Amino acid sequence: MRTAYSVETVRAAERELMARLPEGALMQRAAAGLAAACADVLGRVYGSRVVLLVGSGDNGGDALYAGARLARRGAGVSAVLLAPERAHGGGLAALRRAGGRVVRADGGGAETVVGRADLVVDGIVGIGGTGGLRPDAVPLADAVERSRAVVVAVDLPSGVDADTGEVRGRALRADLTVTFGTHKPGLLVDPAREYAGSVRLVDIGLELPASAELEALQHADVARMLPVPAAESDKYRRGVVGIAAGSARYPGAAVLAVAGALRGGAGAVRYVGPAGQAVIARFPETLVSDGGPKHAGRVQSWVVGPGAGDDAATVAEVLAAEVPVLIDADGLRLAEASAVRARRAPTVMTPHAGEAAALLGVEREEVEGGRLAAVRELAGRYGATVLLKGSTTLIASAGGGAAVRVNPTGTSWLATAGSGDVLSGLGGSLLAAGLPAVDAASAAAYLHGLAGRFAADGAPAGAHDVAEEIAGAWRSVVRA
Repeated sequence: MRTAYSVETVRAAERELMARLPEGALMQRAAAGLAAACADVLGRVYGSRVVLLVGSGDNGGDALYAGARLARRGAGVSAVLLAPERAHGGGLAALRRAGGRVVRADGGGAETVVGRADLVVDGIVGIGGTGGLRPDAVPLADAVERSRAVVVAVDLPSGVDADTGEVRGRALRADLTVTFGTHKPGLLVDPAREYAGSVRLVDIGLELPASAELEALQHADVARMLPVPAAESDKYRRGVVGIAAGSARYPGAAVLAVAGALRGGAGAVRYVGPAGQAVIARFPETLVSDGGPKHAGRVQSWVVGPGAGDDAATVAEVLAAEVPVLIDADGLRLAEASAVRARRAPTVMTPHAGEAAALLGVEREEVEGGRLAAVRELAGRYGATVLLKGSTTLIASAGGGAAVRVNPTGTSWLATAGSGDVLSGLGGSLLAAGLPAVDAASAAAYLHGLAGRFAADGAPAGAHDVAEEIAGAWRSVVRA
């Protein structure tokens, strides 16, 4: 599992470590890792042209010391100082001793130097920065974008928020971000993640608490969660999921939700709704009922809402059930907030940004620009586990207080009609198998992302194709 910690936590860990180390040792560790990453990117260091964009403080110091190491290996290194009077003194002296060149950002010629670079090191703003780039840094950012140089960010791309992943103004895009000690939330959450490029973590010896701000599951983590039938298992022990979905206008939503549930390992699927004939025609193993959720038979979880139209009565009936419930699509609009909060069994809500904005009473852009804040607010407001779909899917536990999980397997190919219906059925099947709500949502998002990648494989694919690839995604996780 990859974890990310807040700036406050990282700063505290750095202070504790620096108190035990010789002065400057921690910065030298960071600079060594940064220089090694830059050398890997360059391939051939000798004769290469490296430009350091240096702000004030330790972030600029990391860049200067790394530049000194590259200069000693034969690179032509130029440091562009945005705040010459506040540049890190020790790093600046080390660069000059190694033969590096210093240029003032406001003295002319800096943009020309950037334009000739093979590699640019972004050391303008560190993890403590807030807001976008200051006006004096914008011309340099423009010059970097015009150049053909590879951009390596120091700890975090300048202009993005380390704690929230927000980008409030101009920011510098990196091809590679070299981060120290731990990931920062902004490196894993859009829109900031988009600016980070590839991320390389350099271990500098920080001792961090067990509880992180953000968690990103890996294959091994998900494999431990997935239910495996025992020798005595039957369809009921494996989990029966109820699907209340579809309408005369949207029968396909019911078919796709059932597909996700069946491919997700459910022992049986009970369907209630007006799309029974369409469901049976595609999946004859489905147990179809026309008597409503209360009369469908025993289930271990419910999925309600995909394609439901305006059927508020069915949504209310499902919310009254004493089993885990996953609410999606129209169900999110129809569910009474008080009814969701009053539930004693676990509840999972799976909005996309537009649906989340409607639930919060804000504009969609506010949710997309502040995804962490939005998912935590929803989880706290509804007392439910919330899976916020999007370019980076986030999962917050009921109440919003625990670490938020970020799904690393998403792909833009999943932006297709019906994909969310498949995810709902998959999540419902994992709830029926007995997984805790946050694990069911996390594992469903992980498998769904992999299935989307497998289905597309670089070419367009529909929601039906994604459902068909869930078994392959499951196998890839278990066998890894």
